[in-house]
Amino acid sequence: MNGEEEFFDAVTGFDSDNSSGEFSEANQKVTGMIDLDTSKNNRIGKTGERPSQENGIQKHRTSLPAPMFSRSDFSVWTILKKCVGLELSKITMPIAFNEPLSFLQRITEYMEHVYLIHRASCQPQPLERMQSVAAFAVSAVASQRERTGKPFNPLLGETYELIREDLGFRFISEQVSHHPPISAFHSEGLNHDFLFHGSIYPKLKFWGKSVEAEPRGTITLELLKHNEAYTWTNPTCCVHNVIIGKLWIEQYGTVEILNHRTGHKCVLHFKPCGLFGKELHKVEGHIQDKNKKKLFMIYGKWTECLWGIDPVSYESFKKQERRGDHLRKAKLDEDSGKADSDVADDVPVAQETVQVIPGSKLLWRINTRPPNSAQMYNFTSFTVSLNELETGMEKTLPPTDCRLRPDIRGMENGNMDLASQEKERLEEKQREARRERAKEEAEWQTRWFYPGNNPYTGTPDWLYAGDYFERNFSDCPDIY
Repeated sequence: MNGEEEFFDAVTGFDSDNSSGEFSEANQKVTGMIDLDTSKNNRIGKTGERPSQENGIQKHRTSLPAPMFSRSDFSVWTILKKCVGLELSKITMPIAFNEPLSFLQRITEYMEHVYLIHRASCQPQPLERMQSVAAFAVSAVASQRERTGKPFNPLLGETYELIREDLGFRFISEQVSHHPPISAFHSEGLNHDFLFHGSIYPKLKFWGKSVEAEPRGTITLELLKHNEAYTWTNPTCCVHNVIIGKLWIEQYGTVEILNHRTGHKCVLHFKPCGLFGKELHKVEGHIQDKNKKKLFMIYGKWTECLWGIDPVSYESFKKQERRGDHLRKAKLDEDSGKADSDVADDVPVAQETVQVIPGSKLLWRINTRPPNSAQMYNFTSFTVSLNELETGMEKTLPPTDCRLRPDIRGMENGNMDLASQEKERLEEKQREARRERAKEEAEWQTRWFYPGNNPYTGTPDWLYAGDYFERNFSDCPDIY
């Protein structure tokens, strides 16, 4: 990749008539919230005021400061029509197509169902542990349902931390490379029961009517009590109808989770939509031992839930299902020759919820989203809290933390003009810093991660250097 290439999210020249900083009636004021947009100081809590606590556990906000900005006035076709088949590395996208989160915060959403890791750590048998790990791997992508907004590209050196005592973990991530864009993360259980780490390099491609995000990078989960390590990569995510029509998302591809100590493997097939949406959101797979004997079957939807059952019962049920399916096959074949065209891909009608095979075991179920989620970029309750900045928090965070980015904060507050202007300023600041390093022949130095090889797969990875939570931030770069 050319070293002169840059990654952009925003454009200038936003029409101020399209920018809104108003609240919807459904949104609530956030106690102790710091607003970096000084024009909205009426929303800031009193000095020193903290979010209320219940039973000693901090309560998090339940809504964003401003409703989602309408994308109806923007046409992405004028931007993407010359980019079919190309990687989206140098395409300037209007900020209206973003969501008010950095990609580092999007990665943190892996932790929403962290209870599955805690559960795996407590289970005595490797088969049971793999069931919980598989459920966690599926749950990690569940928050992407109906999330058609693009997260902000992290700036080089940007970081994000999250400590959730109520959920039993802490998390740190850093943007370690700009070309190619690589985000490294490390999480650990507060009870020293697990380590969860990896580096993500999503490769985006535009295919005419859709944008495909191919996952790159290895994800590793270590269960310390059992001296076990599990590795996998995420499925491919595809956003349809980026030109015309209603946006919709599917995940597809095969995910293989390997227990490096016992040799157990879980193979999960994220099904592509298929004809008439029959396979939309479906996940099917199995767990096998080191001799490739199937021990447990898994099925469900990544948007809803995951179930499991023994192989004999599963195959018996599938045989009965196939007897009914062949009767409908002729009708489906008649309609399958529909040619591709320039019209929008019809949004598949989601089939009825997962049909549970008698005797199945529930492995995971998605959390209910807040009632005003559609006005908040389809965020989950966990996601809504990620960019929350409490009074005094900026004194303990490094100056590189995502919460301090003025463009994201401006968008979250509904000030799209400010967000667009700040995004352009930050990008130019980053380009100027790169030019200065080139002039001085200086290499960028990462702060919290270093390049190496994954200790279990041997593939290139970024490894946590430690000491972040000692909070010595004196040498952090000025990126904002």
